Amino acid sequence: MAMLGVQDIRNGTAFLLDGNPWLGLKYEHIKMGRGSATIKIKMRHLLTGVTIEKSFVNSARVEEISLLRKPMQYLYRDGEDYVFMDPKTYEQVNMSADVLAENAVYLKPEILVNVLFWDERALWIELPPKMEFVVVQTDPGVKGNSVSNLYKSAKLENGIETRVPLFINEGEKVLIDTRDGSYAERVK
Repeated sequence: MAMLGVQDIRNGTAFLLDGNPWLGLKYEHIKMGRGSATIKIKMRHLLTGVTIEKSFVNSARVEEISLLRKPMQYLYRDGEDYVFMDPKTYEQVNMSADVLAENAVYLKPEILVNVLFWDERALWIELPPKMEFVVVQTDPGVKGNSVSNLYKSAKLENGIETRVPLFINEGEKVLIDTRDGSYAERVK
């Protein structure tokens, strides 16, 4: 297998560490004084869904793995499992709620996601960066003497609580950034 320097791990890079598959989420290069640089990586364990931050010395290397990204359609929830289907072959794959972690709240029937496979095993899903949701509950916006943008809390159709601008009302559609659950823009 090809070895990969930890300084090359970015968001979406898959690698093996201690025999387990990981997915890089965030990379930070830290250089302090005269010593060698430290690389801090936020990473997700692809079998358990656990997210951790780990520091590496700049010269550390990990084993690179290649994941197969397959577009699949979310169908329904079956107990603790979520069922996805390949729209071309109609092959179905089940993934547990533990592995999907916080991504599960964004799933809507018939949405297309990329399912990541490693050795024929479905490990993770990649959501679209922005998704459309309806605001089901929010307070009316009251304008006051303000200099900056003001936000209020809102509850979306999928149960997520987020902050939206004052001009957003109940029943309106908004785009939500699936990476952090924040408001992106109003759908016209």
